[in-house]
Amino acid sequence: MTKEKLLIGYVWSHALPAVGPEDAQKMTHINIAFGHVKDAQVTLPPDHRLDELNRLREYNPRLGILLSLGGWGSGGFSEAAATEEGRRLLAKSAVQVLKECGLDGIDVDWEYPCYSVAGIASQAADKQNFTLLLKEMRRALDEQRKKDGRHYLLTIAAGADQYFIDGTEMDQVEQYLDWVQLMTYDMRGGFNTFTGHHTNLFTSTGDLFRISVDASVNMFAKAGVPKDKIVIGAAFYSRLWQNVPNVNNGLHQMTAASGGYGPMYTELVAEYINKNGFVRYFDQEAQAPYLFDGQTFITYDDEESIRAKCAYLKEQGLKGIMFWEYSCDQTRTLLDTMYTSLF
Repeated sequence: MTKEKLLIGYVWSHALPAVGPEDAQKMTHINIAFGHVKDAQVTLPPDHRLDELNRLREYNPRLGILLSLGGWGSGGFSEAAATEEGRRLLAKSAVQVLKECGLDGIDVDWEYPCYSVAGIASQAADKQNFTLLLKEMRRALDEQRKKDGRHYLLTIAAGADQYFIDGTEMDQVEQYLDWVQLMTYDMRGGFNTFTGHHTNLFTSTGDLFRISVDASVNMFAKAGVPKDKIVIGAAFYSRLWQNVPNVNNGLHQMTAASGGYGPMYTELVAEYINKNGFVRYFDQEAQAPYLFDGQTFITYDDEESIRAKCAYLKEQGLKGIMFWEYSCDQTRTLLDTMYTSLF
């Protein structure tokens, strides 16, 4: 399998045992979700299942396995990054976990520097401290490389819109990173009372919110991230709105309440896509599918939209594609589509 492009899967730690030989061979990297930061130390959940790593490497000796730190609502970053000692301790702790568990790198998923929207601590100085933290982590990883000859990966998951760029120094951060993963999902839903695509490649006419995969890529490139370091995101789950006006098949309609999480792709295939009153539509402008039954609107990724994303990343010279989250598609259709589209 060529490795010109990356195919990265986020996998909940408790779902690692479900990753079989075929899937392990299709992915270039796995990001294990999640480790956490507590008192400037990396901590692992009780069900981390890192005992599965040797089995996965037997399936695919070239598979890169990273520990993803953080996730929505996971704090400790702002406090640790605020002092030189805190940054040093966190970096040292990360290296120790890599050595003990036989991991290939660290993926920092701080959601988000300078923002407390997820209920975590933040401060204005996060903007500079984020850079200093990643610089120190890169230094510690490179020191370990001198000892054992291995290059350890350092990556981040980045919020896809302008707020993340405003809260960071991406033109400085990128030099310490192997790649930058844009979370180009949840781009609409949780805070919006206006229906739309949550993981769309482009923005369609009539959409009040202009963010898309393409818009995000261009924002980060303008902010100083080389395109060959950018990884785009795909979703193995949906977002939905209820009590949607039966106009335009539910697309771009105001609703009384904001959107929420919808079914995982496994359930979409079994119960929703052209079933039980739901009709599948495809927005050619956005290159995104959606479902509508007259009152419930569901936005998601499918084979057609993922093929479009893979073609786009090749055309744009991007690093690759990642997805959240492996266990959400037990049909394996979406991973298979990524694999055949890229390789």
